[in-house]
Amino acid sequence: MTADPGTGIGPAGGALRVDAFLLAGQFPGAGHGDALRAAVTYAQAAERAGFDGVWLAEHHFVTYGTCPSAVAMAGFVLGRTHRLRVGTAAANLSNRHPVALAEEAALLDAVSGGRFDLGVARGGPWVDLEVFGTGLDRYSPDGFAEALDVLLATLGGAGTVRGEGARFGFRTVPVVPRPPRALPVWVAATSPSTVDLAAGRGLPLLLGVHDTDTGKADLILRHAQPGAGHVSAHLAYVADTTAQAEDVLRDTLPTWLARAGEHVRIDGTTTTRNLADYVEHLLAIHPVGPPDRCVRRLAGTLTGTGVRRVLLMVEAGGTPERTIRNIDRFGAEVLPVLRRLPAAAQPPAGQR
Repeated sequence: MTADPGTGIGPAGGALRVDAFLLAGQFPGAGHGDALRAAVTYAQAAERAGFDGVWLAEHHFVTYGTCPSAVAMAGFVLGRTHRLRVGTAAANLSNRHPVALAEEAALLDAVSGGRFDLGVARGGPWVDLEVFGTGLDRYSPDGFAEALDVLLATLGGAGTVRGEGARFGFRTVPVVPRPPRALPVWVAATSPSTVDLAAGRGLPLLLGVHDTDTGKADLILRHAQPGAGHVSAHLAYVADTTAQAEDVLRDTLPTWLARAGEHVRIDGTTTTRNLADYVEHLLAIHPVGPPDRCVRRLAGTLTGTGVRRVLLMVEAGGTPERTIRNIDRFGAEVLPVLRRLPAAAQPPAGQR
């Protein structure tokens, strides 16, 4: 099953879009339900503050992010907002049947009036694959590619889908609800192989928070489709001074990031990371500090990568009060200035 190379392209070029990136992370003193309810509140605050959209993360069996279904959470957030686009960053395709995921995406597109954006990920070799019964084969490059092609065929607008691959073999069935057009799909990419897979299908990238602008620019160059609508994620925290912002995040980030180490591989091993070094890395490359510094950092990303859509990871303050204040200040003091910059209004010269 081969997807149309033009299928799934998101907004290409054009004016800057700034979205919030919500993980529903669990911080000290909060329960799982607290974190999830807070994320909904943050989405509503982002709408009031003038953000263009929100994207929701998905994790299983860890408290780094307490949302196990970005699609289900997106449906709830769509119902609690009026203007925002709501996306998944990202739904784990290796754990899901691609037709079922496509049906849910088409449903949300229909009931929201076209405000839903679907981002998918290959994920990791986590125990999730064992629990949900998909296994390491679905995580393999070939398994992910086949699932992605079935997903794209279901969302392509043809009205029917048939599975003819090694992993997905089924008769032709109608797609209900039928998308009125080919729905856009983004692919979370941290490796060259996933970039190549996305590029071969004409799909834009979701670029992670860990990478530098240079690293992201290299992946975009490898993708070799200028103006494809790539999205770049960034840690974001605004305060009166750089020192104030960094002091807060040096206090909150290690505890939160340590929760990512709760991921267990299917072979039973876990991951480790030097958290102090990683925190300093994030502080050095992302919009953290007073408004003018945040503007400069984001403008540098626009210039250096050519992306026109950025996701701001706004929860790192560690409390609902700090997070709401962070969202409000970005909306009032950063986004208006950023959007007025000439570089934010059009792609770089090489991509026009």
